[in-house]
Amino acid sequence: MKTIIKGKEYLFTNEVRSNSSIRQSFNELAKKIFEIDFEGWYQNGFWKEDYIPYVLMDGDTVVSNISVNIIHTNYRNEERLFIQLGTVMTNERYRNQGLSRWLIEKILEEWKEKCDAFYLYANDSVLDFYPKFGFVKEQEYQASGIVTPKEAEIRKLDMTSGEDRNLLLERYALSNPFSDLKMENNNGLIMFYCSQFMKENVYYIPQYDLAVVAEYDADKLICYDVFGNTNATLQEILSVIAKEDTKMSILGFTPKDKDSFTFKEVNVEDLTLFWWSEKENIFSNDARVMFPLLSHA
Repeated sequence: MKTIIKGKEYLFTNEVRSNSSIRQSFNELAKKIFEIDFEGWYQNGFWKEDYIPYVLMDGDTVVSNISVNIIHTNYRNEERLFIQLGTVMTNERYRNQGLSRWLIEKILEEWKEKCDAFYLYANDSVLDFYPKFGFVKEQEYQASGIVTPKEAEIRKLDMTSGEDRNLLLERYALSNPFSDLKMENNNGLIMFYCSQFMKENVYYIPQYDLAVVAEYDADKLICYDVFGNTNATLQEILSVIAKEDTKMSILGFTPKDKDSFTFKEVNVEDLTLFWWSEKENIFSNDARVMFPLLSHA
């Protein structure tokens, strides 16, 4: 579809995934802006229909993009469909020409009747931009607690192994039994992390039949997510994941059992959560909420 923005003609499309030449141009812009290459994710079959780049092209070149991430969410045992806007990027030569504005307005118009909420994470240079479209800043809170290590068998999963990837995805399909706000049925996004940036941090606990994504930082355990079914408590699972010298656990998701944890404001440099004010705001119901870290797009 052709469109005129400030007197210049652009081609709009959201059919990027299946078009090799457009996908290549999209990847080139992503590498230039974010140093991220989506091609390996695509070639491994993890780029699914729930990641939809909306791009503007000048000729054959992608010059601006905002991606629609369809986030199937379960909040307090109720299914929701959230749209997370991500991979917001514009070629330097085309900035301040209204391209991002055009894309945001198009996405909001196309999706506002199909979803329960819109949200995004913005860097500090554009904090005045998103309120123009009805987005408001929101504060997330992260849970942490004391942990007492307990011995158990833990196996590190090999994310280059099809068998281990399937084990992870089978447990992921069962969701996180301890989370109050969880991402579900988003295989592409979970594998975006677990096949790349977090590939050395995926574990399996045979005793509980759980897959865990975790990282260790000195005496701290960062438990990004837990997948599977179990009758055990979260504290028991954290104790099993912990190493001998671990003293504290930090959660990458919002626990159902809030009384067992302390909560602290999430303040990440150059990263602010914005929520579209024209939809129900889950942050107004309980301040102690955080989107799963592995759902950030």
